[in-house]
Amino acid sequence: MNNITLQNLDDDIKNLLQKRAEAHGRSLEEEAKEILRTVLIENQENTLNLASVIERRFAHFVDFELPDIPKEPLREPPMVCFQTLRSPPAELKKGGEVSQSPPF
Repeated sequence: MNNITLQNLDDDIKNLLQKRAEAHGRSLEEEAKEILRTVLIENQENTLNLASVIERRFAHFVDFELPDIPKEPLREPPMVCFQTLRSPPAELKKGGEVSQSPPF
């Protein structure tokens, strides 16, 4: 194994790393290795396979199943008639006169 030395590491970063290591019951070095492993290896694997990412994300829902969605037949599309109107609707009339022929 190789060694890495980090120079000029901000005190805030070191303190956060120390707190995180304590929370996980690891040494500072072990925590840094785990962070690097997670970021560099596991994230690389996750981006290559979306199905694996989803599976890992929801793995703790062991007994959960999505309900079946009932399939219904498609409805008939509405009928549209493009014939010329013989008697224009009232909306097309101005003061009792037809303002314009319908555009169809």
